[in-house]
Amino acid sequence: MSSAFDAAALNTRAAAAIEIARRVGREAARFRAEMGSGLEVENKGLQDFVTVADRNAEQAIRDGLLSMFPQDTFMGEETGGTSGSAGTWVVDPIDGTTNYIRGFRHWGVSIAFCAEGRLEIGAVYDAAKDSVASAIRGRGAFREGVPVHAAKTTDPANAMCILGHSRKTSFDEHLAVSHRLHEHGMDYRRMGAAAIDLLRVAEGAADLYYERHLNAWDMLAGALIASEAGAKVAMPELQTLLEHGGPVVAFTPGLAREFEFILEIEGLSAVTG
Repeated sequence: MSSAFDAAALNTRAAAAIEIARRVGREAARFRAEMGSGLEVENKGLQDFVTVADRNAEQAIRDGLLSMFPQDTFMGEETGGTSGSAGTWVVDPIDGTTNYIRGFRHWGVSIAFCAEGRLEIGAVYDAAKDSVASAIRGRGAFREGVPVHAAKTTDPANAMCILGHSRKTSFDEHLAVSHRLHEHGMDYRRMGAAAIDLLRVAEGAADLYYERHLNAWDMLAGALIASEAGAKVAMPELQTLLEHGGPVVAFTPGLAREFEFILEIEGLSAVTG
């Protein structure tokens, strides 16, 4: 049976995702600059915030995509939704909300598209660079039309790692991973926006991104872009992520042996890229 999502259908959706991510990201940045310290913030949980900007951004993305592709389904961080038999958009309107609130420009707009059990499209607006990185499965990764590639690092002493941490997981285990990387001479950061952290691996600025638990909307677009850029990416099966979330590991191929212990921690073996 032929797929309903041929190259033309994916091209059209990717172009829409890129344009909408850019437009909504720039609008969110403008709104943040205008609001200053008056930004309206609600606390969903410990260090888990939502702003009027998140809600406005998600509504704009939903309206934009479903007006063009009404047969598709939509899953967003703020408004929910479920995947369906048709293609599904999986969206984080502002990934890195805490950074956004505080004026730290390490945040983005993440839009992924899944169809027929596959992750097909990723588009991420990167606020720090005011640009969009994107990928279609099997066709490479790009930032504003220019190819991006994972780093060629092979010496652990030259490695830059980014670690995320969810309060759903053990902080002691997070510290243990940090300690092991430190023992191998690697430098590391915690930046607070998974989609952007994955872009840093995709473009070669970092050699590892690892977080023990993320929701699907946090990781899918960035994970596809990293994989298409040549990074090795390991995460649970797509349906598991859509229903429950899970871990993600993305790393430069030349350091694969150094990061095997992380795959063992998570029981992950399937690595793409």
